[in-house]
Amino acid sequence: MNIQFKKGVLELCVLVLLQKNDRYGYELVQKISEQIAISEGSVYPLLRRLKKEEYLTTYLQESREGPSRKYYCLTDQGRNYLKQLLDEWQQFSTGVNQLIKEGVHDE
Repeated sequence: MNIQFKKGVLELCVLVLLQKNDRYGYELVQKISEQIAISEGSVYPLLRRLKKEEYLTTYLQESREGPSRKYYCLTDQGRNYLKQLLDEWQQFSTGVNQLIKEGVHDE
């Protein structure tokens, strides 16, 4: 898949996954990787930026499988931002799908 497509949608994927459950970084990478081929290195800088912008908070939780894990949690500001992104995604994807449909019918 085109790398620019992935970069643009990765933020949305991370926020959507954090909407219902707090998750740790590697868990986010695994979940997204089930649908989209991404590198682990692309998620952590994004998580740091989202935290800096106050869309996420973090906390440590003990793990039975090793050291404590840093969990990411969506803030109220993050929820509002996610709603905005989802609205924009809906408009964007509808427009692109319409153009694709028109292009396919023109052939």
